[in-house]
Amino acid sequence: MIHQNTIYEATVPVARYVAAILNQPGITAGDSGLDTAVPSRRPALVRLLAWLSDTAYDADDECVAIGERHYGEGFLYEYEEMRAFRDLRPAIFSAVQPLLGHESTDARDAALVAAIPLAEHPLLAEHRGELVDHARRLLATSTDRHNRDRVLDALQAWGHDTSDLENAADVAARERYARFGAERASREGNWTGGYSEDPPF
Repeated sequence: MIHQNTIYEATVPVARYVAAILNQPGITAGDSGLDTAVPSRRPALVRLLAWLSDTAYDADDECVAIGERHYGEGFLYEYEEMRAFRDLRPAIFSAVQPLLGHESTDARDAALVAAIPLAEHPLLAEHRGELVDHARRLLATSTDRHNRDRVLDALQAWGHDTSDLENAADVAARERYARFGAERASREGNWTGGYSEDPPF
């Protein structure tokens, strides 16, 4: 389906299937008695939403921009599998949206994180206001680093000031990411300290 951030021919039909079963009673009811702190034991609904989320981020606008920088403006045209998944985003969003109000906090948060990259589709822009409300709720209640990063990035990309929503851990994480980015840029700018896209051989 996906491997190392690559979308394959099978990804789209699998995504259609996953979207179709998300709201089935056997899926939405969850799995009782699981230790949700262990990813492999999280409820099926949360794991399915996480897969959709990961796939959507692998096909988001940032990935397209990176592809175009490396392979030229025809990147998306030639990458039929990614283009097909991006075209499917409104249908997937329709399946994810009802789960934003799920009784389980884990499911609600997973649905939000999945909905955010899907909402990049032009036809879904009107739903971003709804997602902002859910994002503020998540930031007020969740300590999950991954989810908070995704939500804060989305709010900032949509032009919202997040300074009043960040906690000390968010600020520390942002500063850590900035240092890492600067160090990586420095290494890539000097091939003797690492490597670049055009190695000197």
